[in-house]
Amino acid sequence: MDKRLVAFERLLNIMDDLREKCPWDRKQTFQSLRNLTIEETYELADALLEENLTDIKEEVGDILLHMVFYSKIASEKEAWDIADALHSICEKLIARHPHIYGDVEVKDEEEVKRNWEKLKLKEGKKSVLQGVPMSLPSMVKAYRMQQKTGTVGFEWENTDDVIDKCYEEFGELQEAVESGDQDHIEEEFGDFLFSLINYSRYIKVDPETALEKTNKKFKKRFEYIEKNAPKSLEEMTLTEMDALWEESKRVKS
Repeated sequence: MDKRLVAFERLLNIMDDLREKCPWDRKQTFQSLRNLTIEETYELADALLEENLTDIKEEVGDILLHMVFYSKIASEKEAWDIADALHSICEKLIARHPHIYGDVEVKDEEEVKRNWEKLKLKEGKKSVLQGVPMSLPSMVKAYRMQQKTGTVGFEWENTDDVIDKCYEEFGELQEAVESGDQDHIEEEFGDFLFSLINYSRYIKVDPETALEKTNKKFKKRFEYIEKNAPKSLEEMTLTEMDALWEESKRVKS
């Protein structure tokens, strides 16, 4: 028997045991697990960013456990079970890959993505943006919305146009700052960020990943300042701290 099926069956059996015999597991509901699932997802995201294969394996297992848990609860409600969920995604994948399971021909990945969105609309989706979760972090949400609207042609023709839009939005932000109207400043700052996120798509950079790498770099360098400061930071001048900052750049991790 395929070792993958053996391992999956083992997890299903353990889930059955836990749901029957463990007081904590018996108590869990869709809502009580929700925040835990979000936490596990972020832990997987951290492991992916570090490309730590051992941690990725562990976090993938944790996520799989949660999916099995939700399926177990649903089966108890006689709504659906893990087999229904798996067959559902299989049917969706087959339907949305007619270039694999049908006679449609595509020339590249961009055409695959365009066809994917068209198929979703045929399935009853009212908007190409319908599949973007409202609870996504704002930067990720902006990036995904721009990706999706781009698949139907709602985007700039070239990178220069996007750069021009960034400069335009920055100019409007400066004017808002000069006006002193805080609500207007916030609005224009949001527009400027949105234009920068859009630019990231054209230069093939994931903005969330890029920002998180910068966050980690900032954290490492500032902690170097804290560790090597000859006196308390409050007593140091910015020039003194900046010297340590520059020093931190030359120190290998």
